[in-house]
Amino acid sequence: MKHIRELVLSISCFLFAFLLTMMWVQQKDENLAAGISPSLLRFHVLANSNKSTDQALKLEVKSLLVQRIQDGLSSEAGKEETCTYIREHQAELETAAEAYMQKAGYDYPAKIELTRCYFPTKAYGDVVLPCGTYDAARVTLGSGRGRNWWCVLYPQLCFINASYGIVPDSSKLLLQHALEPEEYAALFRTRGEGIPIHIRFKVLDLLNLS
Repeated sequence: MKHIRELVLSISCFLFAFLLTMMWVQQKDENLAAGISPSLLRFHVLANSNKSTDQALKLEVKSLLVQRIQDGLSSEAGKEETCTYIREHQAELETAAEAYMQKAGYDYPAKIELTRCYFPTKAYGDVVLPCGTYDAARVTLGSGRGRNWWCVLYPQLCFINASYGIVPDSSKLLLQHALEPEEYAALFRTRGEGIPIHIRFKVLDLLNLS
C-alpha cells in the first residue's frame, strides 16, 4: 500500500512538473511572438472540408493568391503596403479564387479578410515561429471547416522547395532587417532549447529496476 501511495505521488509530481514546464515554454513563445508579430503578416487558408479533393484545392488556391499578391506588389513593399493591397483588391482576389474553383468544378465562395489569429508554433525550414497572435490575411474557402494551411506573406517565408522546406535567403534577410537581433536569433533556436529536463522515474525505483 505504501508503494502504491508513493507511486501515485511520484506520477502526480511528474505530471505537475511537466505541465509547469510546458506552460513556461508556451509563455516564453507567446512573449517572443508579441515582440515579432508587428513585423509579420501571416497567410491563413481554411479548406472547405478535410476531403482530399478539398485539401488539394486549398493548396492550389493558396498558390494562385500568393502569386497574384506578389505580382501586384513591388519588391520594396513592406507589411503595410501588403495589407493595403489586399484590402484594396479584396473583391478582385476573391473573384479570381472563385473563378479558379469553378473552373475546377467547385462552386465554393472565397472570402479574404485581414484579421488577427492565434497560431501554433510552426517551423519553416530552419526558421521556427513561436505560437501567439499575429496579423493575418485569412482566406476561407466554402464552409472553411477543413484543415488549414498557413505561411508568412510578409516577409515571404513560403518554401522554395516544398519537399525540403527551404526558406529563401532573401526572406531571411528581410526578416533580419524587420526584427531586433535577439528576436531574429531566437527564431533559429530549437524549441525548448536551454530547458534541460532530467526525468527519473520513481516507478523504476520502487521496482528496483533503475
